[in-house]
Amino acid sequence: MSNPTESRRRAAWVAPLAWSSVALEGFDLVVLGVVLSPMLRDGVWGLTPASGALISSVGLVGVMVGAIAIGTVTDVIGRRRTMLYTVSGFSVLTLLCAVAPDPWTFGVLRFLAGLGLGGVLPVAIALVSEHARVGRSGGATTVLMTGYHVGAVVTALLGIVVIPALGWRAMFVIGALPALVLVPLIVRHLPESESFLRDRAGERHNPAAILFGPGYVRATIAFWVTSFMGLLLVYGLNTWLPEIMRAAGYDLGAALALLLVLNVGAIAGLLVAGQVANRIGTRPAVLAWFVAAALFLALLSIRLPGIGVYVGVLLAGVFVFSAQVLVYAYVGQFYPAAARGTAIGAASGVGRLGAISGPLIGGALLTAGVAYPWGFYVFAVVAAIGAVAVAAVGRARPGA
Repeated sequence: MSNPTESRRRAAWVAPLAWSSVALEGFDLVVLGVVLSPMLRDGVWGLTPASGALISSVGLVGVMVGAIAIGTVTDVIGRRRTMLYTVSGFSVLTLLCAVAPDPWTFGVLRFLAGLGLGGVLPVAIALVSEHARVGRSGGATTVLMTGYHVGAVVTALLGIVVIPALGWRAMFVIGALPALVLVPLIVRHLPESESFLRDRAGERHNPAAILFGPGYVRATIAFWVTSFMGLLLVYGLNTWLPEIMRAAGYDLGAALALLLVLNVGAIAGLLVAGQVANRIGTRPAVLAWFVAAALFLALLSIRLPGIGVYVGVLLAGVFVFSAQVLVYAYVGQFYPAAARGTAIGAASGVGRLGAISGPLIGGALLTAGVAYPWGFYVFAVVAAIGAVAVAAVGRARPGA
């Protein structure tokens, strides 16, 4: 039997190692947006906005495939080994991006790195959920996801300093370097999930089959719908909020400031949502968050005076972004350990289709000249559909 003190000591490493891995994911998923502008400006490989967008889309497809595939892998080979392989894999591929000789090689490397990046989130959520104290997994998941935003902010700040001095390739080198510390720490300190070990010692199950087995079919489909709607909101608003606000008559400076306020609200919402979920339960919290998101998005269709618009956007950010994170926490609680990684990965992967759809819908509304106020009406309806889908899940059964 394992020493209880040793087990607690190793368990204490789970949250910081998982958080650091998600922060690296945030860095790698945002770094392309940071380097594309100087690459286009300098005429690297003759890139155009269209070819740059294609490379970005290829990377997102890799993330989607990785989330679905590696989510299942973590239920087969374990959380610890999967985390080790994904972090090592996307870090090496990110480093190789720094020496890519042409756009085709660069695009292939971004796709392959996306496979590992997509797999980090399912395994990290499964780990923190299974090591959290009873009734605290919602808060553990939302705190974990602050790592993504920290990684994204650090990427933007580094881009301002590094690219003028060292060029765009240096950003990919910097993105790979933390793995030199993180991977040895994972090898030495990250414990395997006891839930996974207990499940492996018992009867083996096909994790994908569990998602569509008795008692889970409706919930699986409902979670996929919810995740699609949640990520549609996140990516749609992050991409087009400044342009929608300009269409409403705000100047460019105010529109960009509102995007910053939206993301400040996102970070605050993550911290608040986790505590609320711990107190009232994850299912009621997810429902409340999607309903509130719908209300505040609809409110933004009214041109609010003075500081009112900033307050409205801040509150929309509080509920829109953390609603999707609460979905992941709910998925992690709903399914047994034998299928937890698969369920989180599938919800994340299907959600990526929403991530692609959000910017397309916003762009279509802007092109049609109806982005304001109809953009907010559409996004409010999307949030309402997310709430309905959560309600369709039913009462969560305890995870094994």
